[in-house]
Amino acid sequence: MASPRFIQLHHEDSAALRHELAQGLLARPATVSPKFLYDPLGSRLFDAITELPEYYPTRTERAILDAHAGAMAARVGGGRTLIDLGAGSCEKAARLFPVMQPARYVAVDISVDYLRQALDSLQRQHPRIEMVGVGADFSASLQLPPEAGTGERLVFYPGSSIGNFTPEQALRLLRQVRAVAGAGGALLVGVDLVKDKAVLELAYDDPLQVTAAFNLNLLRRLDALLGCDARIEDFAHVALFNETDSRIEMHLQARRDVTLRWPGGERRLAEGERIHTENSYKYSVEGFDRLLHEAGFTRTTCWTDPQRWFAVFLAS
Repeated sequence: MASPRFIQLHHEDSAALRHELAQGLLARPATVSPKFLYDPLGSRLFDAITELPEYYPTRTERAILDAHAGAMAARVGGGRTLIDLGAGSCEKAARLFPVMQPARYVAVDISVDYLRQALDSLQRQHPRIEMVGVGADFSASLQLPPEAGTGERLVFYPGSSIGNFTPEQALRLLRQVRAVAGAGGALLVGVDLVKDKAVLELAYDDPLQVTAAFNLNLLRRLDALLGCDARIEDFAHVALFNETDSRIEMHLQARRDVTLRWPGGERRLAEGERIHTENSYKYSVEGFDRLLHEAGFTRTTCWTDPQRWFAVFLAS
């Protein structure tokens, strides 16, 4: 049986990471990139989040894909290279294999150890599909190694992860996706839609506090990467919908006056002051369609659930 190949494009530069984290903590307001949420524990916690009844995006997107995958496959055809951005457990892409029938599967994720385990398991289930794992941080620049292969490509970006970028950043990424897809290529992307504020906030602040654990795990990352003495008991998870910017915001809020210290620096936070850890922008169907066209895609098709809570776009 063939084994998946792994190509490591993302090599952690400890000094650069420490500098990025320190600059973020010293900013006003303090901000830490959401990419730091996804260490092996963070990735597993996020998988648990997707199983929560309050977290509708995963199951709603899955229902849309299950209902319309045949129509999507008819538009793009089989035998393509399926490029899975932010692959995680690879479960979402694997559900497409029977209808999309990819010749090659390229899984891209920043959490390399987690990706390796998932891809090894998936290769055993689908021995005839060539599989390549790419350890990469595409938040700044999307590039693929030669091992990703040639031929027509379908880029898959599920889970409304595009919402973690500002609209300007999302436009830049979509333009890079268009270039990576190449002539005759296509993009299949999941997009969370604007809806009732209570529904949105509950999805990011569940009663079991799994999302809180996911967010608070970032403090462990600060200790591991920066040598920061942040204590989990000093912070609370906060999720709120910013209606002006049409985005969910996640924060870590100081429960009391605290001083974060690390080699070479410190940051004092007053009680109630926050560290901004993640955004998740919510779109209208019309608004995201305009973004796709601005990125250079000329043909778009959209499927939604009956409540119009979520959308899946096919753009070529």
